Amino acid sequence: MSANTNTAAKHLDKSKAELLAELPECERKEILSSYSESELNLLNCDWDFWARPKQQIPAGNWLTWLILAGRGFGKSRTGAETIIQWQNPQKNSQSPLSIKGYSHFALIGQTTADVRDVMLEGESGIVTVAPFYNKPRYVASRRVLEWPNGAQAHLYSGDEPDQLRGPQHMKSWVDELVKFKYANDTWDMMELGLRLGDAPQAVVTTTPKPTKKIKELFADEDTFVTTGSSYENIGNLAESFIKRVIKKYEGTRLGRQELYAEILGDVEGALWNAKDIERNRVDVAPSLSRVIVALDPSVTNKDTSDECGIVVAGKDKYGRAFILEDASGKMASKDWAAKAIELYHKYRADSVVAEVNNGGDLVATVINLIDHRVPVETVWASRDKYTRATPVAATYEQNRVCHVGLFSELETELTEWEPGQPSPNRLDAVVWAVTDLLLEEKEELGKLIPINRPF
Repeated sequence: MSANTNTAAKHLDKSKAELLAELPECERKEILSSYSESELNLLNCDWDFWARPKQQIPAGNWLTWLILAGRGFGKSRTGAETIIQWQNPQKNSQSPLSIKGYSHFALIGQTTADVRDVMLEGESGIVTVAPFYNKPRYVASRRVLEWPNGAQAHLYSGDEPDQLRGPQHMKSWVDELVKFKYANDTWDMMELGLRLGDAPQAVVTTTPKPTKKIKELFADEDTFVTTGSSYENIGNLAESFIKRVIKKYEGTRLGRQELYAEILGDVEGALWNAKDIERNRVDVAPSLSRVIVALDPSVTNKDTSDECGIVVAGKDKYGRAFILEDASGKMASKDWAAKAIELYHKYRADSVVAEVNNGGDLVATVINLIDHRVPVETVWASRDKYTRATPVAATYEQNRVCHVGLFSELETELTEWEPGQPSPNRLDAVVWAVTDLLLEEKEELGKLIPINRPF
């Protein structure tokens, strides 16, 4: 653990606004009455007034401020306000725009759409929460955020690290680093370009997951680590969020990660472990002799429905499998069929391999109605999930399966699933993919139904 870990006592972890709200009404009114209307307007934009101590920029000579916090803690707001403070660090009510702070920023999310929708224009994004006297303007055509005084923040995607090759910055905000497909490469490119100004620094706001990069940053002596739970901001969370999310996951392993921001290790009894996956992670796949789109379809599309598992995988001439893409999610039948077809053409796949225990003939029918050129190989799971998953997990131990980049949700499912639990659909899609590509005994694990050739 970093020597700089934030250990603010719970009773001290309140904002000035919260402390003011706890005062007797007469005292509160007396304090507020001492402010003019213009001063109150400025106070409403003053992050130092509203932020809890853990949300304020730490003192010291750190290079990375790593904020590992639960859902609803206020990570995004903290990242946005940190950029705003860096851009205009000094308060001057007479002429707030006359003070110029840092001027070259990098804003990095999983995709540029995530940067725009969350980091810029989201409820806690920079454009939304910036003070009225210093609102930046987003220029979509150039993927840049511009302030009235000329300062700029450029948008980058964590899935395209080469975007960061060349540009220089003074400060960076990296959001949800654990979701980046190429986390290490993106970080390296960002860090190499973080070389302008007197104090290059980066703030990272992320859900804690035990990825290699998060562990490295956590252990780095130049990292200031702030941890926080969802409960620290519970007064600002919607009642529906408290009922739907906090109550649902309270007391669970997932809740420890998503609510209490714990970095969890491997699950005892799980078939997969993070070390096997990390050891065989690659950036680029070699030439592949066979590519398939593995599909574990969902029959319904409701809030309570399972996800549809869609994974693209291929095999090289040495008998190794490569997981190329995880496109899983909640989808209606026409949507998962369209996605499978899109991936089939994108990767020039040999076929779509689909489980039909739930969908039956529906799976091949829906796909062929949209595009009759796509061959569909349907498989029926005749044996239990543990029996089907065990030999696939063994191929990971044998270094026969490589992940091309990072697949955060998929890898979480693999490393947290314990035999006896309902298996998530991403995991099922991987099991079918690797079974098809590598395992000779696939006919014993699932009854193979003849391939559906295009008509």
